Amino acid sequence: MENKPGRKILIIDDDKTFCQSLREYLEQDSLSVMVANTGAEGLSASSAGDIDVVLLDQKLPDVEGDSLCTSLLNYNEQTKIIFITAHASYEGAVKAIKSGAFNYLTKPFELAELDHAIEHALRTTELENVEQIHKYRSAKESEEAVLVGEKGGLASISNLIESAASTMAPVLITGETGTGKNVITKAIHYRSPLRRAPFISINCAALPENLIESELFGYQKGAFTGAVSAKKSIFEMAEGGTLLLDEIGEMPLHLQSKLLGVLEDHKIRRLGSELIRTVNVRIIAATGKDLEKCLGESFRKDLYFRLSVIRVHVPPLRDRKEDIPALFDYFLSKIPGGREMVFPEPELKKCIEYPWPGNIRELKNIIERSVILQKNSGVLRPSELLACPSEWEGGQPAAPGDGAVAAATPGEDLLSLAEVEKNYIRHALSRLSDNLTRTAKALGISLSTLKRKVKEYGLK
Repeated sequence: MENKPGRKILIIDDDKTFCQSLREYLEQDSLSVMVANTGAEGLSASSAGDIDVVLLDQKLPDVEGDSLCTSLLNYNEQTKIIFITAHASYEGAVKAIKSGAFNYLTKPFELAELDHAIEHALRTTELENVEQIHKYRSAKESEEAVLVGEKGGLASISNLIESAASTMAPVLITGETGTGKNVITKAIHYRSPLRRAPFISINCAALPENLIESELFGYQKGAFTGAVSAKKSIFEMAEGGTLLLDEIGEMPLHLQSKLLGVLEDHKIRRLGSELIRTVNVRIIAATGKDLEKCLGESFRKDLYFRLSVIRVHVPPLRDRKEDIPALFDYFLSKIPGGREMVFPEPELKKCIEYPWPGNIRELKNIIERSVILQKNSGVLRPSELLACPSEWEGGQPAAPGDGAVAAATPGEDLLSLAEVEKNYIRHALSRLSDNLTRTAKALGISLSTLKRKVKEYGLK
């Protein structure tokens, strides 16, 4: 039997010799074994801690086994109870199963038979735990798929989200970093008929190019050096559910053609395998890039049109400032102690005027930092933590000494949004001594996103 260190087995039987022999045998497999010779002793041992498996005699001096089985399960419903009896009968087996028994063995039995029964019980417990964790995570993700601003700044796309949820067609979600594209994705998934199926996400910008293909399509044992065992593809793991391809604009061109093939015929082939597998997965792609400007160069036109059957563009926070009060209320309600803090009206006004270059991610980061750093005062003053707050007055940036972002004067051409972002990132890097980690945190974006933008804008 496979070793299960730390697993607890309780033997309840009035035959002391049988119990001792069984205990010595099971302890060879690193199992923690306890023995009780009466029903009362068994209940006492079970109440002292979680028991994984109980080997229960059906006839005890003080109680019937099926009656004791019910009491044991009241302490822990996940305990697996295996009845052991020298008086086997069909009626007895039926009573045992009805009382909650997991298995039923007849004395005398082979040790291999006992090993199999215990192994099956432990494996079932493990699978139940995995299922419980999956259900818990799904429930948490479903709770987090809240569209704050669905009746405000996001009202224009709420119908698109409902339409996307009612179909299996591919969806392309665009928008700046930190605008909540992942939340939109989860909202689509958890409002769709696939809500109970897997939701899996892969960030195309977070993986090195040589790993993306093996993650997406999987591989067979021996497909390349280091492939010591077979690995399922992301498509297989998301079977019947939703797969989010985040930062799709960073996917290498040669993989874009393979992805197009999956979208067209719903078939994949693992690396090193000749077997074609059919997959049934709903694809949602998200990107902060303007893919239309990349068509024909770094992004395939045919893939773009195949992905954008339904197109959802998430507006930046500066274009939906009416949602800021609701976002503050929502995030404060999720932070321990956040509801108790006073949020002065002048502070809210300053936050509405601030342009939020890091969008909702930056806003959430600022709220969390404010609650942590200002909880002793009981007053929330997020404006004190905003990036360069003195440089933003009335929603217009003043010109800092290094020319990070300059306010437009009458008659002067306005800077493009990309130029503003480039200048602001340059300014932030300068203010924080070119420390990428600190700069990413201050801007409310991920380190990988900052590195990509530094490369994109040619910053040093």
